[in-house]
Amino acid sequence: MTGIVVLGSTNMDLVAYVERAPARGETVTGRSFRTIPGGKGANQAVAAARAGGRVAMIGAVGSDDFGPRLRTVLEDCGVGTDLLRTVEGPSGTAHIVVDDEGGNAIVVVPGANAAVTSLGHGDEALIAAADLLLLQLELPLSVVTEGAVHARRRGVRTVLTPAPARQLPPELLDATDLLVPNEHEAAALTGRADPRAAALALLDSVPEVVVTLGAAGCLYAARGAEPLTVPAPRVRAVDTTAAGDTFAGALAVAVGEGRPMPEALAWAGTAAALSVRREGASTSMPYRTEIDTAFGAEADRAASAGS
Repeated sequence: MTGIVVLGSTNMDLVAYVERAPARGETVTGRSFRTIPGGKGANQAVAAARAGGRVAMIGAVGSDDFGPRLRTVLEDCGVGTDLLRTVEGPSGTAHIVVDDEGGNAIVVVPGANAAVTSLGHGDEALIAAADLLLLQLELPLSVVTEGAVHARRRGVRTVLTPAPARQLPPELLDATDLLVPNEHEAAALTGRADPRAAALALLDSVPEVVVTLGAAGCLYAARGAEPLTVPAPRVRAVDTTAAGDTFAGALAVAVGEGRPMPEALAWAGTAAALSVRREGASTSMPYRTEIDTAFGAEADRAASAGS
């Protein structure tokens, strides 16, 4: 079983469901509201655990009422939380509006996540013992960079989702094995709107790139190889929140298992497609058996269409 450490954020998602998102200065009436455990780090941890990985979480929750709930959800999903800190003050929150097309707009308030500025006692040993380190950018850049550099020194593969998008320090890029931006993040990092051009530009900084393209699937590029596009299964989206995190968590498991990259990408894309059919972030993420069943059915359909 792949050993995965996630160094990342843990938030409570405050989600309002509306027919359409309000324009600036406008008030609209929502049809429902939910509080759902999330955060890009916790989402990827849950996704990886449900996909069959052995997962541990490094990060922080607050001393408020959300903190114990966030910790319990991770533990219930099989994620190790021994090194998940509790700090004084509020937990991180994400304020999310989801429209009837499944699209979303998100405001993240870091809360306790902002306190994780460096690796703590035991963090280095946990990372060194892992097969793979999953990173995002909802923690301070100082600790994300420190974690990646430490992983590189210990021979642990690093996978970075550069979200929220920002310019990345060279030392972080130098310690990143696989970069997984969406097409908007890839454009922000490179100034190139075309995903293929952006992916090729990013290869100047990292050896492998996967640009996620939503319903169109993903684009994979590696140094010395021709870029590869992997389509996504066609589904009706109910809520796209955390689809990218589901993809990243499942991809980490598939890569850790040594699957060929085209198969790993298709399997992770299947997991993401399953997640958008349900509301919420962590609550929408599929289990291994669901992914395997849907992946097999998709492969059978493709084979039938080609015969």
